[in-house]
Amino acid sequence: MIRIDLIGPGDIDFHFRKLLGMSEKKLEEEIDKIAALLNPGEVELSLLPDDGICLEVAKRFKARGGRVIGLVPQDDKVFGIAHLRQYIDAKVENKPLFDELINTGDWFRQDLTKCLFGDVVLCLGLSPGTDGERAYGVYLYKIATGFKQGVKTPVTKIHPQARAGIKIPYTIILYTPFMIQKTVSPEEEAYTKKFGINLDYAHSASDLEKKLSILSRL
Repeated sequence: MIRIDLIGPGDIDFHFRKLLGMSEKKLEEEIDKIAALLNPGEVELSLLPDDGICLEVAKRFKARGGRVIGLVPQDDKVFGIAHLRQYIDAKVENKPLFDELINTGDWFRQDLTKCLFGDVVLCLGLSPGTDGERAYGVYLYKIATGFKQGVKTPVTKIHPQARAGIKIPYTIILYTPFMIQKTVSPEEEAYTKKFGINLDYAHSASDLEKKLSILSRL
């Protein structure tokens, strides 16, 4: 079973309605398609328990019997996690949404390491927080795999439950129906390739299904 780490915008109204001009009906259809293609027997999801597109996908996946993991900075003393409580305690069909919580430390460590907890990172739209998580995932993976001269440490030393690159090639998939510009910068593509990361794009739900099916068989 592979773990898919979800990242994406928290402000659904701003990103999907205002920026993308997507109707509520169209967005619901896309969310349903994504959740439907995720096979509970082959994948599990991890995400920050907070409002946004990732939570909506996770709820629908859970309703189909999927396993969902919450990544929570339980030790944080600066911002705290009280604002996450309603999402941590969320239920789907009278069952807890989250099967397990992983303590990521504080908020700063959470943001830096978030994308190392999945075999695959599925990016459901670009935003400042999403871009930061993705960029630091790439950067820390670079260090963990020896691309920083004089430094090499396994991802499990960064966090014992980090798993990027351990089971399958570390992969980042960007879901382009949730993006205005359908690619990231050429610089980002070049650096991820240099560090041995598979950066890919899914242009539809069916395209995403094909790519995940290939990865699940590795």
